[in-house]
Amino acid sequence: MLGSVYTVIAGVRSIAAYLLVSLYVVIVAPPGIVWALVTKRSRALYWLGRQGVRLGLFLAGIRYRVAGAEYVQSGRPSVYCVNHTSNLEPPVLFMVLQAVHPKLRILYKAEIHKLPLLSTVFDIAGFVPIQRLNREQSRTAIEKAASALRSGDSFLIFPEGTRSRTGVLLPFKKGGFVMAVRGGGAIVPLTIFGTRKAMRRGSPIIRPVVVSVRIGKPINPNDFGVDRRDDLVRATRRSMEELLAAGPLA
Repeated sequence: MLGSVYTVIAGVRSIAAYLLVSLYVVIVAPPGIVWALVTKRSRALYWLGRQGVRLGLFLAGIRYRVAGAEYVQSGRPSVYCVNHTSNLEPPVLFMVLQAVHPKLRILYKAEIHKLPLLSTVFDIAGFVPIQRLNREQSRTAIEKAASALRSGDSFLIFPEGTRSRTGVLLPFKKGGFVMAVRGGGAIVPLTIFGTRKAMRRGSPIIRPVVVSVRIGKPINPNDFGVDRRDDLVRATRRSMEELLAAGPLA
């Protein structure tokens, strides 16, 4: 009985979050996009994005705690590698990594680029779409991202490429690591707990939880080089497994 009541309340809160955040986007996105195009700066979009994400998380009852925040540094180009279990992770991580705004970029699946308004925002922000089944496009995307790293930007990537159903790390894709090596950006391992419980795969309901984010020590790709990228992947995975083994924050 209590479980059913809990689900109903979570459902109502989720609907409120979806509706009000959608309304927020409809109202603020067009003038925000125009301002960014005129000024050629994305800082306003990041600020507006934070307010929308903050509103959505509050309405859905999502709070988060962070350990290792000192490893998020705006002056150091980095590739933030995080595990992936839920659609809730991108907005939480957007807030966790706000110290990097407006230099935080995302390497994301090109399919998302089909959404008109979202694709415009992503393009202005310098996010890079990648088609994993198209080798030529993937190479171009990785080189574009590497160039952005060399220019001082940072990237958020999900090295598994898809969501894990069990929470256990899936095999890592190598594109993000090649990007880090070519761009000279440090790799910062992250793990996130609680999002799979908050938003189960296939369900639109967001359940109130406290999400934990653990951020590990940066890994220097220069210690490995292109010829040892498999070692770099293993080192990153090992660090993320250790962070996962530490569990949620108390």
